[in-house]
Amino acid sequence: MSRLKVVISDYVWDSVDMERRILGPDIEVVALHTKTEDEFLEAAADCDALLNTYAGPITAKAMARMGRCKIIARYGIGVDTIDLDAATDAGIIVTNNPTYCVEEVADHTVALLLSAARKTALLDRTVRDGRWDVMAAAPMRRLSTQTLGLVGFGNIARRVATRMAAFGVAVLWYDPFVKAGQFQAPGEKVDFDTLLARADFVSIHSPLLPETRGLFNDAVFAKMRPGAILVNCARGAVVDQDSLVRALDSGRLAGAALDTTVPEPLPADHPLRNRDTVILNPHAAWYSVEAFAELQSGAPGEVARALRGEMPLHVVNRKVLGRSRAGL
Repeated sequence: MSRLKVVISDYVWDSVDMERRILGPDIEVVALHTKTEDEFLEAAADCDALLNTYAGPITAKAMARMGRCKIIARYGIGVDTIDLDAATDAGIIVTNNPTYCVEEVADHTVALLLSAARKTALLDRTVRDGRWDVMAAAPMRRLSTQTLGLVGFGNIARRVATRMAAFGVAVLWYDPFVKAGQFQAPGEKVDFDTLLARADFVSIHSPLLPETRGLFNDAVFAKMRPGAILVNCARGAVVDQDSLVRALDSGRLAGAALDTTVPEPLPADHPLRNRDTVILNPHAAWYSVEAFAELQSGAPGEVARALRGEMPLHVVNRKVLGRSRAGL
């Protein structure tokens, strides 16, 4: 029997020693630095598993070429770059790593919310520019008088709700897949338009799906409460950035705090840069020393389980089960 082969399409850490340790000495590991499927397909054509960070999109073309591949394991949470239907048709299990940075993203979202509310980034810049003027941040409202709207009410959003409720903030949430009272977390379930009309801060926590791509557009911004602030630690493409610029220019929105954009990074001349009302971070919400270790170990752990004939913990395309190449 030929040796099992695992291809890593791309990675952003110093070495793949952890992957080799988790997969074991009997599995060949081929580690690449690629950006597209065309760049890794030659190496992956005879792979038994593919580990993936950012390289993609991974399409039906790749599934057709990887005739032995049993599992595609994403290091991160989102799987919007993988054609799940094509993987299911090919019998390939797709997994993700849905819990590795839940606490970090919740903390980072709250940090951006507080910074936007108290305008700490703006005040820091004014002091560094030689101005000692508290009124540079005017107007500023008492936090406990404000309302936060969460679009999506998954693991991260519920933690944000708990953290922000501790500051006395009223919490509203909208999620068509979660029932009122389903989870023990602060907040009132409302419809999307009600959330937009009532929230002083709108924080995005929805996945990137065809129906959420560009969700925050001119029509949605027009429904938001005048002077509201948008926070996004989810996926950049959920926001139509041209519409966001127009909402900021018109004064409809008072500001935005964005950990993720399209593209990443934004071009130097992008109109979202160099605005006192906009906070930009380099897609950093996921990071901590602990989350980094869980990120790197999660996906190879799923591959190891599948190649041993064991059920992975986080199968995304569950329709493949019962007819997968892995026999699961």
